Amino acid sequence: NVVLFFCEWASRFFSGIIAKEPTSLEEELKEIRRSGSKFAMSDIFYFCRRGVESIVDDEVTKRFTAEELESWNLLTRSNYNVQHISTRLTVLWGLGVVIRYCFLLPLRLTLAITGVTLLVVFTTIIGFLPNGRMKNFLSEKVHLMCYRICVRALTAIITYHHSENKPKNGGICVANHTSPIDVIILASDGCYAMVGQIHGGLMGVIQRSMVKACPHIWFERSEVKDRHLVAKRLSDHVEDKSKLPILIFPEGTCINNTSVMMFKKGSFEIASTIYPVAIKYDPRFGDAFWNSSKFGMVNYLLHMMSSWAIVCSVWYLPPMNRQEGEDAVQFANRVKAAIARQGGLVDLLWDGGLKRSKVKETFKEEQQKLYSRILVGTHEDRSRS
Repeated sequence: NVVLFFCEWASRFFSGIIAKEPTSLEEELKEIRRSGSKFAMSDIFYFCRRGVESIVDDEVTKRFTAEELESWNLLTRSNYNVQHISTRLTVLWGLGVVIRYCFLLPLRLTLAITGVTLLVVFTTIIGFLPNGRMKNFLSEKVHLMCYRICVRALTAIITYHHSENKPKNGGICVANHTSPIDVIILASDGCYAMVGQIHGGLMGVIQRSMVKACPHIWFERSEVKDRHLVAKRLSDHVEDKSKLPILIFPEGTCINNTSVMMFKKGSFEIASTIYPVAIKYDPRFGDAFWNSSKFGMVNYLLHMMSSWAIVCSVWYLPPMNRQEGEDAVQFANRVKAAIARQGGLVDLLWDGGLKRSKVKETFKEEQQKLYSRILVGTHEDRSRS
C-alpha cells in the first residue's frame, strides 16, 4: 500500500514539472491534498517538485554564462562540443583565425590605443580652460570623437532607433547591462556623465583626465557603500540642467543579454526624469557578454577585438517619470519591464547580485512564513475557532 501510495502521488506531482500555469503556494497545496486538513504528507511532494523544477529550469544562474548559439560562427570560444566535422569547415576556421588575429586584431589594437591616447591628451588640455560654453562644446566633441574611434576598434555595427527620445541634460539614462563596452556604445551617439568607483592604473589615468573636461561622478572606495552620499551627489548633478545626463546601469552586473534582472532602486529615488534605453546584441558575429568570474578585462577585450564584429541595436524609449503613489521599487520595475519588452528580453525579478553571492536568508524566511500561515491559519481564523 505504501508503494502504491508513493507511485500515485509521484505520477501526479512530478508529471507536471515545468509545464504548468503559475499559481500560488496555497492553491497548489489545496489541489494536491485529498483532505481539507492543515497538514498532509502530500505537502512533501510539492516542495520536492519545486526543488526539481528549480534545478531543471534554472532561470537565474544560466543568465551569467554566454548564450548558446543555434549555429557555429567559426569562433573557437563558441564551440562547446569540439569535434571534427569536415576538412572544408576546418580550412574555413583556420582561414578565419588568420584573418582575425593577423589582420583585424592589430588594426583594432592600433585604433583602440589611438582613441584612448587622444581621450587622455585632449581632455587634459581642455581641463585647463575656464568653465563655460566653449569648454563644454570642446569636451563634447572630443568625447564623441574618441568614443567613436574606440567603437571602430571593435568593428561595432550599431543601429540606433527613436533618436528623438535621446536623454537630455538634467536627466538620468538607465540601460540594461551586458558588457563594459555598453558605455562606448551609448557614448558614441551622445555625451553622458559617467558614474563609478575610482580605480588605479590606466583606468585611473583615464578617469582623472576625463573629469577635468566634464563633470563625471567618481567615488572613492569608502564612499561607494554610503547610499546617502551617492544619492546626494546624483541629486546635485541632475538639479543643474546645464550638466550632461547621468548614465547608470541599475542591474549592477553584466547579464548575458537574454534577460533583464532586478534594477537597484537607488537611481529611481531621485526626483528626475528617467530615460530608458534598451541594448540588444547579436551574438552570431561576436558575443559581447562579459563573464567577469571567468575572464579578466584584458582577456575579455582580446576576445572582443578578435571577434568578427560587434553588432547591436539600441532603442531610446520615451522618458518616464515616477507616478503619484508609486514608490522607487515599483518605478524601477516599470522601467525594467519597458526595456525588456522593447529589447525582446526576459523580465526577471531576481537580483543580479546572485552572480557572486548566495540567496538571501530573507527569501527563504518568506517562503517559510507563507507555509506556516497556511498551517496555523491567520489570527482571525484562530479567533473564530
